[in-house]
Amino acid sequence: MNREDSLEEKTLSSAYIYQGKIINLRQDKVKLPDDRETIREIVEHPGAVAILALTEKKEIVMIRQFRKPADEVLWELPAGTLEEGENLVSCARRELEEETGYYPRKIKKLITFFSTPGFCNEKLTLFLAEDLEKKNKNEDADEFIEVELIKPNEALRLVKENVIKDAKTIIGILYLLVS
Repeated sequence: MNREDSLEEKTLSSAYIYQGKIINLRQDKVKLPDDRETIREIVEHPGAVAILALTEKKEIVMIRQFRKPADEVLWELPAGTLEEGENLVSCARRELEEETGYYPRKIKKLITFFSTPGFCNEKLTLFLAEDLEKKNKNEDADEFIEVELIKPNEALRLVKENVIKDAKTIIGILYLLVS
């Protein structure tokens, strides 16, 4: 038995509590490694992308938008949810253009990470987008977004001052600065 096997939980049963347009909520009854049983509530999400887009001047393309769950305007990297059957690169290109009006002629997958694995299976893939072509924004009808261009050191300052609070954005900024 390897070390991971000694930590795994075995699913005994699973039931959906809610099935929505973007997320589902299910309850899994699991057997713990010590043979006790418990319930896990799990939010299912189709996955998403975040885009670290850099202008020719090496400015980060960021957005500001109101996020109801946080109940405030947040600074973020452009990002979005995968549509059914869509591949990651197409999603990244689509979301960047929709939200900012920039189309990347160069795009590269950097890393994949979980947003909140304690209760959600959402997996995000971070892309680096460069050689940007300015086009028109094509926002969703329910999105109100401001685009900001910001130097990496200024972005880091905003992270340190707790102005930038979004995890995927913090990960993208730190990835850029340590690369």
